[in-house]
Amino acid sequence: MEKLQRILHVDDAEDIRMIIKITLEMVGGYSVDQFPSGQDAVAQAEGCTPQLFLLDFMMPDMDGMETWTALKTLPGFADIPAIFVTAKAEENFSKNMLDKGALAVITKPFDPMELCGQIESAWANHQNQISGSG
Repeated sequence: MEKLQRILHVDDAEDIRMIIKITLEMVGGYSVDQFPSGQDAVAQAEGCTPQLFLLDFMMPDMDGMETWTALKTLPGFADIPAIFVTAKAEENFSKNMLDKGALAVITKPFDPMELCGQIESAWANHQNQISGSG
């Protein structure tokens, strides 16, 4: 199973970006590239080598799904999976995102100490599906 090491994170809220970056780097040991908007991520992501996108869903201009769709058009990014972080807690919203290919939907407010575990669990399930053992 491929170990998750590099995450590209997009969120328009500076405080959320800071919490997530500290959590992922200090607790999870991940390398994190962050952007404040979908446009910034698409414009600057080519220098990054993410294995996973962690995307806020509700952002101005480009929402998380639009951002994911645009990122997947970049060279080498077509098969990178996404986890969405959102304040939309409705079950049908989460199901819809999962049906569209998201690995997971994490609801805000989230517990920073549980974030790495949630990401690792979704990544492990994804890896198992890729290898055909899940």
